[in-house]
Amino acid sequence: MDIQVYTDNSQPYAKLPVTVHLLDEATRQAWNAPHGYHFRSKHVLLRQVLQQHPLAVLIDTDTFFRTSPLQLFARVATGKLLCNAIGPRYGANQKCLLYKNLLTLLQARGLADCQMPLINSGVIGLTAEDASTLDRSIAMMDEFYPLAREAYTLEEFCLAVAAYRQLELVECTDVIHHYWSRKAQFRAKIQAWLRKHGHDPLSQPALADVKLVNDQLPRPPALHRLGYKALSLTLPSHERQFARELLYGCYPYPNEFDRACAPAWWDKALENLNARCGQMQPEQLRQCLRHPGLRLSLGERRKEIEAHLLRSSHT
Repeated sequence: MDIQVYTDNSQPYAKLPVTVHLLDEATRQAWNAPHGYHFRSKHVLLRQVLQQHPLAVLIDTDTFFRTSPLQLFARVATGKLLCNAIGPRYGANQKCLLYKNLLTLLQARGLADCQMPLINSGVIGLTAEDASTLDRSIAMMDEFYPLAREAYTLEEFCLAVAAYRQLELVECTDVIHHYWSRKAQFRAKIQAWLRKHGHDPLSQPALADVKLVNDQLPRPPALHRLGYKALSLTLPSHERQFARELLYGCYPYPNEFDRACAPAWWDKALENLNARCGQMQPEQLRQCLRHPGLRLSLGERRKEIEAHLLRSSHT
């Protein structure tokens, strides 16, 4: 198995057994042209790789391997498209921008209908024989971007259309966890591992710790969560979720890499509070954190949390 990394920052991979391809700004702009659509580059890159290899699997960076990546290659075959997950039918959400703006056009051309399955493209695996699927998806991105530029999932939608009635869809959620939500918590685990083992990432202690950097979102046991909910009832209603999420970060998880997620929990708590109540000013945040009920709940970690969130609110 040949692992190749395409990145604009090679430093994190310097001591890993991978081939690194450094991407410059001109290359990225060319791959994203003509509309500057970032995700277009995924298909351009995989199309180029399939000119040199009989099969390839492209994996987004925001992923965890649940088991050996070799299992992915066993699922790639001519006539099949490997994706991370097979989603609902195209017609399931008729309020979606991709449905409202593109259905009539796609039906008129015989490219798609309401029964077409959508996909998550955190993983894309194809054989060289089926590389023309990417030619079609790239052409559709270029054509449809002006019609649905606000649609975040346009890239994977175009891949689903290109594969519809042409290729069998195969998913791999048992092998790959695509953590596109809660990125901060998962990245905190990885950064903690890198701080500990980045100097020698292939050592036995480093490889042993890989098993602890798992794809589970750290959450306190149910009894503790119930206690946090009870404690939060002493607070104003709009601050209760904020308190519970702060406490999720304070829980003394037995796994050191779960404990490393504490700042990510606190940041997410503040982000959610701002979304519900509007941007909190520093003095408002101080008053909130110093509410007697919350002071009692956070205990000795309150000062640490306050300092962290005040720094975050100024960045």
